[in-house]
Amino acid sequence: MQMLAVRLQSTVVGQSLARSSSVAQRNGKHMILRSMATADPSLCGDVFFLDTFAQRQWDDLQYSGSQLSFDKAEFTKRIHEYHASGDHPLVDGYAPFCKHVFVPNFVSAKASTLTITDDNAKHIRSEYKSRKPGELPVLTRWFPNEAVGEPPETKMLDVILYSREQLIKERAAMDLQEVVLPDAPWGIISIKAQDEPQELPMQPITMMRNALGREEGGSGVGLDREKYNAAVSYWQDHAPII
Repeated sequence: MQMLAVRLQSTVVGQSLARSSSVAQRNGKHMILRSMATADPSLCGDVFFLDTFAQRQWDDLQYSGSQLSFDKAEFTKRIHEYHASGDHPLVDGYAPFCKHVFVPNFVSAKASTLTITDDNAKHIRSEYKSRKPGELPVLTRWFPNEAVGEPPETKMLDVILYSREQLIKERAAMDLQEVVLPDAPWGIISIKAQDEPQELPMQPITMMRNALGREEGGSGVGLDREKYNAAVSYWQDHAPII
């Protein structure tokens, strides 16, 4: 069967601008809906769009994870093609609104974490950081890239997805006006370079942020003690590379 072609949505920008004049009522005040940067039709397809939250991995040199230089539009296209092949289905994530697609590392991404040893522990840095404006800063630790050298390429990419509806809820909860998103049902919110073809534990501090609710930049999913302890077991011995 011929692979489903990605039909990039040239009408998204026009639809978003048309919707931007609508007014949403929330908490007794009006909030004007405006077009998102992700309305760029080259970053949207039938199933996925590249959300601004993931675009930090291209644009933010201080991003504490897999940093990418591969063309954004081509990346979005390739993820559609992998998924359309039938060999890379959606995999359930930590909540109903979260899914994963595991694909080969076609972007030559480097490992984004390092095992902590007695020799390299002295290089770990820490700082209170927020990932986006309006988000509650939390304590973060990492290895500076220049201190640990060039990490190896990984075998796989974990492409993490949030539903369009969840992304709208999170933006609205933080009083962000840019709540109009492309019509594709799934937004790519993060890309992790790893060797494993399954989800790795979420960082414990991310679980805590999620439990704080959407108003503080989390997803609103409550803390699961068993999953939290499993995450601690993993991240006790690992740290991101920046």
